[in-house]
Amino acid sequence: MTQTTVNPNTLYVVATPIGNLLDISQRALDILAKVDVIACEDTRHTNRLLSAFNIRNKTLSLHDHNERQRQEQIASMLNEGQSIALVSDAGTPLISDPGFHIVRHLRKKGLSVVPVPGACAAIAALSVAGLPTDRFSFEGFLPSKSGARQSKLADLANEPRTMVFYDAPRRAIDTVEDIFTVLGGERQIVIARELTKTFETIHANSAENILAWLKEDPNQLKGEMVLIIEGAKIDPNAIPDEAIKTLKLLLGEMKPKKACAIAAEIHGVKKNALYQVALDLK
Repeated sequence: MTQTTVNPNTLYVVATPIGNLLDISQRALDILAKVDVIACEDTRHTNRLLSAFNIRNKTLSLHDHNERQRQEQIASMLNEGQSIALVSDAGTPLISDPGFHIVRHLRKKGLSVVPVPGACAAIAALSVAGLPTDRFSFEGFLPSKSGARQSKLADLANEPRTMVFYDAPRRAIDTVEDIFTVLGGERQIVIARELTKTFETIHANSAENILAWLKEDPNQLKGEMVLIIEGAKIDPNAIPDEAIKTLKLLLGEMKPKKACAIAAEIHGVKKNALYQVALDLK
């Protein structure tokens, strides 16, 4: 087996399990054991992981509230020749977890940042969702309040890609009700809960049916949850709003035929379709 080498002056961004401890890689274990210090969200949580694999190493807290204050400290430690592992409480660091500011700061200083890939709840859920995965959009956490959540969903109503969110199961019913309200009861969604853990649940259905399922089974309102929403089905013949706005402006300055030709060229739509819109506008 190839030996893992830990280099000085390097930050390793290390993915850890999202539930099942056996999902950690041998490379991740080697690095966690060999670096000079491990920067983590919650030192108590990470120490339980380390203890499970008989790793005894120093830890340093790095979370949302102190990340920017730690930037220079970590940069100085690396410049002194130390090696550091960055972990989150679960999964891949920086994916809706702290670390972005640190990584950007170190890269600007020319310091080495190395990924050690592994578990990620969003990708794990997407891989078993049964929705298109050739293109998808990761949207992080939905807002906790209904008004802001509905506004966010409305902004994404015409998004054609599969959309991946994190959400708290305790508000899953409210969230799905908002999806029903904004996107319609037929929109397909997938709830992936407690991934890789004992009570792992992956359930796919329409928003309407998912809502009924959640209300019938309170056990689904516990644990960690990934929510995946089917992308909007876009009519290939639909004319974008921006093309119509452009056409309206041009119609005030020139004849419809020329206006349609220019608008079609700008927005990549068919001239004949725009010409029909021009006739309807007159």
